[in-house]
Amino acid sequence: MAPGEIAFVASATPLAQSARERLESLYGTCALAAARVVVALGGDGFMLETLHAALEHGTPVYGMNCGSVGFLMNAYSEDDLPGRLSRAQAVVLHPLRMHAVQASGAIEEALALNEVSLLRQVRQTAKIRITVDGRVRLAELSCDGVLLSTPAGSTAYNLSAHGPIVPLSANLLPLTPISAFRPRRWRGALLPSTADVLFEVLEPEKRPVAAVADSTEVRDVLSVAVSEDRSVGVVVLFDPDQNLSERIIAEQFTV
Repeated sequence: MAPGEIAFVASATPLAQSARERLESLYGTCALAAARVVVALGGDGFMLETLHAALEHGTPVYGMNCGSVGFLMNAYSEDDLPGRLSRAQAVVLHPLRMHAVQASGAIEEALALNEVSLLRQVRQTAKIRITVDGRVRLAELSCDGVLLSTPAGSTAYNLSAHGPIVPLSANLLPLTPISAFRPRRWRGALLPSTADVLFEVLEPEKRPVAAVADSTEVRDVLSVAVSEDRSVGVVVLFDPDQNLSERIIAEQFTV
């Protein structure tokens, strides 16, 4: 990777902005449209924003942690960045596509690289029917919410909701309830990546529900259809000793 072929983007924090200035002085920069790779400086939230932008222009993204968690990021270093980029291993992430129908009749679509979640909007528990591939699998789930995660996102909100971590190669999507009230013992399911999932909100006037695809929120939904869209993908670059597959496995042994 030659100098001048890298586009640097950074979150608004002083740490990330300062890092961007130093890296640009060392390696130069170029416009996003002309870049061979985008280097994102920030935390996981900013990395997700950058990956969503990369879905449109198709440029690989290499993140360096200037935030807190940094699960999707590589360690920050200013040394030999072109060499690190040339040695980096690529992972292609495919998003979930959300198709949400609102009470107003409006239809919203969005992509999610982490998860699509349905969340109650008021003090009343949500009541949601879950259909998979045209067959009703759960006629009524009373809960704070429910989410469908990608493998890459299985270590994020899904894990916090006690859902399973899924390796990238498993071709599975975790379906995980959030504070399920009825049925109490339902812990969720692992679905094939080809599954078409439909969430239908029951009693929507009394129990309104919002749908969230990563950072895109749609309120007062009646139904939400979710499936993996393999026609779309984004390339994420990781240092060889810290690739995403290894991180997902290692996360399962973290105590």
